[in-house]
Amino acid sequence: QAQLVESGGGLVQAGGSLRLSCAASESTFSVNTLGWFRQAPGKPREWVALITSGGNTNYASSVMGRFTISRDKAKNTVYLQMNSLKPEDTAVYYCSIQVSGLWAYWGQGTQVTVSS
Repeated sequence: QAQLVESGGGLVQAGGSLRLSCAASESTFSVNTLGWFRQAPGKPREWVALITSGGNTNYASSVMGRFTISRDKAKNTVYLQMNSLKPEDTAVYYCSIQVSGLWAYWGQGTQVTVSS
């Protein structure tokens, strides 16, 4: 079973930047689509961004132009560069791997807090 470990969360002021990392234990997942999700207190988990094995990316409208997803297949790692952060970006951020069209494996999450 694949394991995912997120890191890079923290407290930042509005307008600041953070880069999240997610390391996967299985090198075979370099062929899978990877994604980032987030969950704010009292709200359902929402999709943020994804990147395919071929490097194609897609973003939620709320983060388009501010967040960038990337992957390093040699390191089995996916990143989320977050710029121009807003208080409404405050959430626990999770990475996930898509298997057969389903988001099958999840990390434990990393807290991002944006102060106003």
